[in-house]
Formats: sequence, C-alpha cells, structure tokens
Amino acid sequence: MSTEDLRQALRQAARQQQFLEVVGRDEAEARFRRHLVLAPLGRERVPLHVAVGRVLADDVVAGVDVPGFDRSSVDGFAVRAADVAGASDEAPRVLRLNGELLTPGVLPREEVAAGTATVITTGGMVPRGADAVVMVEHTDPREDASGLAVEVRRPVAPGDSLAAAGSDIARGEVVLRAGQLVTSREIGALAAIGLAEVAAFRQPRVAILSTGDEIVPPGRALPLGGVYDSNGAILAAAVEEQGGVAVRLGIAPDDAARLSARIEEALASEDVVLLSGGTSKGAGDVAAQVVARFGDPGVVVHGVALKPGKPLCLAVTRGKPVVILPGFPTSAIFTFHEFVAPVLRAFAGRPVERPETVRATLATKVPSQRGRTEYVMVSLVEGASGALGAYPTPKGSGAVTAFGQADGFFAVAAQAESVPAGTPVDVTVIGTRRRPADLVFMGSHCVGLDLLVGLLAREGLSVKSLAVGSSGGLLAARRGECDAAGVHLMDPATGEYNRPFLAEGLRLVTGYRRLQGVVFRRGDARFEGLAARDAIARAAADPSCLVVNRNPGSGTRILLDSVLGGARPAGYANQARTHNAVAAAVAQRRADWGVAIRPVAEQYGLGFLPLGPEHYDFVVPADRLERAPVRRFVELLAEPGVRQRLAALGFEP
Repeated sequence: MSTEDLRQALRQAARQQQFLEVVGRDEAEARFRRHLVLAPLGRERVPLHVAVGRVLADDVVAGVDVPGFDRSSVDGFAVRAADVAGASDEAPRVLRLNGELLTPGVLPREEVAAGTATVITTGGMVPRGADAVVMVEHTDPREDASGLAVEVRRPVAPGDSLAAAGSDIARGEVVLRAGQLVTSREIGALAAIGLAEVAAFRQPRVAILSTGDEIVPPGRALPLGGVYDSNGAILAAAVEEQGGVAVRLGIAPDDAARLSARIEEALASEDVVLLSGGTSKGAGDVAAQVVARFGDPGVVVHGVALKPGKPLCLAVTRGKPVVILPGFPTSAIFTFHEFVAPVLRAFAGRPVERPETVRATLATKVPSQRGRTEYVMVSLVEGASGALGAYPTPKGSGAVTAFGQADGFFAVAAQAESVPAGTPVDVTVIGTRRRPADLVFMGSHCVGLDLLVGLLAREGLSVKSLAVGSSGGLLAARRGECDAAGVHLMDPATGEYNRPFLAEGLRLVTGYRRLQGVVFRRGDARFEGLAARDAIARAAADPSCLVVNRNPGSGTRILLDSVLGGARPAGYANQARTHNAVAAAVAQRRADWGVAIRPVAEQYGLGFLPLGPEHYDFVVPADRLERAPVRRFVELLAEPGVRQRLAALGFEP
C-alpha cells in the first residue's frame, strides 16, 4: 500500500460513521417482528428414537387401551373377592388351585370358579371370573388328598391389586397435546400406545457465521492479536437449546464480496442467518455494509439503546431473519436471547419462555450511562437471613464467561446515572435457578484457592467463588454473605496481615503464604539484577516506564502503595483486577512492570524480584465455623497431600 493509499485509508477510518438511529429495546423488537411470521415453519414425521426435544404438531390420540387387559399388579393368586371375605390368620379361607400359571404373555384357559384360585405373577392377565388378586405374602400353600390348595389369610375387595384395561390410557383419549415438548417422559407414553413416529414441527435451520480477520478456529495456534472463535460455538449451542438446528459455516474474513457470497448461500437453504462481529460502523466492519444492501425490507434496526448490545443489527429479507450480533461474547449471547431466541422458539412451535425473577439487594454501587437501558450481570448470594444479595460481575461484554457464570441480570433504566448499593433490584434468573451453593468464597482471587475449590467440588460440594477483592470479601463476611473470604490485607502501621482487620463475629483461618514481587520482562536492564524496592524507585522516576496497577481495595494495591510512599509512576491509573491480568499486560508490552505473585510470573515467563511474603488467609463468620462444608474446608487446608500440592504451586502452607 502506497503512502497516499495509507493516508486515505486512515482518513476514512478516522471518520468512523456513527449509528444513524439508535432505538429502544421494545421499538427494536417491534420493528423486527413486524416483518416476520412468528409461527411454526412446517411439520414432518419424526421417528420415536429421535423425537426427544421436538415439539408435537398434532394431538396424540391413543388407538389402544393401556393396559390392554386386566393385569395383576403383584405376585399372588387371582380370586373372587367374595370367596375370601372375612379371611384372617385365625380363620383362613381355603381355595383349590386351578391347573395353570399365569405369567406375562400367557392367555388364561381356565375360569376362576367359586372356591378356586389361579397362580398369577406381576403383569399376568387376570382370568375370567376373578375380580381381585391376593398377594402371595398373605397366603400359605396347602396340599392334601384332594390336591393343591392355598390358605388365604387376608380379605380383599373387588379390584384389589389389579390394573383394569384402559386404567392408564383409554382408547380414544388425548395422551399428549400439540405444542408439547417431547422429553423422555413423553417418549414412554408414545411407545406405550404403539407409535413408531410422531408428527412434529420442523426445526428452524440457523446458519451461523463468525466474521473477522482476527478470528481463529479452536484447535489452531493462536497468533498475537488473534481471537479464538468462541461465539460460533456459543451460538450454535444456544440455537439447539431453543429447538433449532445449528448449521456451522465457520469463519468469514472481512471481505465484502466473499462475505456477501457466503450469506447468499446461507439464505438459499437455511431459515435464519446469524452472524457475529462486523456490526459496528467502524473501519473494517463489513458485515453491516453487506447486509445493508438487502431490501424487502432489509435492515430494520441498526443500533439499540442497550448495554450490552448497542451495535445489534436486525434485518429481514425474503421473509427470513438476518441478524448481526455484536462481536463481544457477552453482548452476542445476551442480544441473542433477547431478540433471536423468541423468534426461533416461535419457528419451532415452542411456547414463549417466562423467566423467573427474584428480589435481591444490590451489594455494590453500579454506575451507568444515561440514555440507554443497561443490563447488569450479577451473582446471587444468600445471606444469613436467607435474603439474596446481588453482586455485579466485574467482567465486561468482551468476556466469554460473564453470561455463563452469572446467575441473572437486572435492568438499569435509561434515565439513571447509577444505582446505589443497598437498592432492591428484580433479578431475571438465567436458566433454572440453582440451589444455594454449599460453600461461598468471596474476596481476593488466588490460584491456590482455585486448587482448593476444585478439590472440594470433586468431593461433591457445590462451590461458588466470587473475586471481589480482599476488602470486598471482608465486607461480605461481615454481612454474612459468604462462608469464607480470601484476604491478604496488610496493616500499614504494623505490617501485620489480616488479623488487624477482624471485626466482632469474624474468625481468621490460617491459609498459606504467597511471595509477592515485581514482575518484568526478562532481560529488561531497568529491573534485571536489582532489589525489588530499588527497581520500584527507579521505575517510578522514569516517565517512559509504565506500571500496571491493581484495583483499589486489593491487598496488592495496598502493598504497592506502601512501597511507593506517595509516588505515582507512569501508568498508575491503569488497573488490573487479577495477578494474571498484571502478568499479561507486562508480557504483551502494554506495561513494563507490576506487582504479582511468583506462580503467576512463572506461568507467563516473566522475571521476578521478591518484595516479601504475604499472608493469604480466610476470614470466616463465627456462626458458620460449625457448618459441615466449612469444617471440611478447614480440614482440607491441613491435609499433608493438599499442603504438598500448594507447595508445588509455589505457596508456603
């Protein structure tokens, strides 16, 4: 590319067009649905062995009785109830045995006449003349000169221990209704009435195409700047959860002609076309440009006053939805569930989903931006009183796990600039609400804690772990919202860790020691061979040497501030929430140094200058110490094998 061509490309990119019209969520949904027929796409016959997950297109009417004959529910004797009236241990009734044994599939040949009984097993056909079955436990065999007989020691009423023909399903009865989702339970009923196939609504076929030159298929080596295609996998699974068939078309580069051909190919054979990425108005976002060429009506919405999800593009052509979801994973999956999932359910004949909502108290203040509705992902934590606390997840729309790890979300009105901590909020539950976890950890994240949580989970305990920082964990423990808070808070006045911060009703469980220090790229002469404090002093005085800091309230931030003594080196405002994020920033040259623990420095191949050991302990509400899961956690910390595994990670138990 010539210098002039490059200048022209930069000039064009710098103009990045903005959305011409950003509409509200409800208006966007109304415009989209106005051009769609929200009804099942058709019907087909489906073999029973593949019918699970399908939706019935017709009522299912039984053509037979179930059971098809009067059958015994127990092992025993088919009798006439009148013959054993008044029977007891003291005065048993003696009945002569007929000469046949009625097992399942055997047709009776003899009638049960007065004073007789026939041996019958569970599932056997009840013979003519019998109107009840006596359980074998209430009888004794008898044999004399006249032949075989049975003594009956309990009376029975007509109908006892037998299932009458048609008592489960009667011929002509509607067994299942049109619109019903077929699960394993329905399969049993369909098989019981002899059906080998059923009429079901056709599943919508959804073409899924990820766009972008940076997208790399999972399984290949990831170049710097590349991103694995998580959206394609997430969306394919989500489509199938909603009753559709995911047609995975892979990845398309940012080339308008090639992308246009791929979309045309999908429209020719599929019912819905779903793209992710390339929906903004910036340079290189060609998906929106390609879809904008469609008419009848084409693009009906491009830009929705939502967070996450503003760049969403909704189009309809040839009566088929064409949707470009934002490239960030949380934005993509959230807008899929808001706008696409209801359409797929209608196409598949599934009913409208009615998500569960629960009342919870917001644990921390949530800032917001006026002018658009913001949806905040939260984790739900049950407090000591049983009331729910809502903790906003710290991960943004670019995070793959934000939606999957959240328990639900709540809406911040477009007019609000923030929601204060302590505000009651209505949380829409994602999926089926999970039962409360056996153990809830909150506080500072640590790979050592990850090991402990994994061991507890393998023992069958359900564990929730929220990284809210040491100070956040301490507050949660005070409020009784967690079982244990991982903390590494140093008292600047005494240099003592964690114990000075205990409040009434809290106890300290000793954890392990971690070595904190300066991380830097190996070979950097500004750090190599220096003591940690000397390196920090030199770096703080060099405006070209960028630090990556930690978030306020974290133990590492408190430690670094104590070493800096009021200095504010270049990059000080750049905050990372985890040790891994610090190491990644240094390894990728977005920063030159930071403070993290030694195991993480080793994972990223970084140099390490020790500052000193810190205490990573657990603050536990006193009234939870005797809970069985908490006791098990404390025991686990003391086990020699676990201590060895912690030591292997670089920790000192």
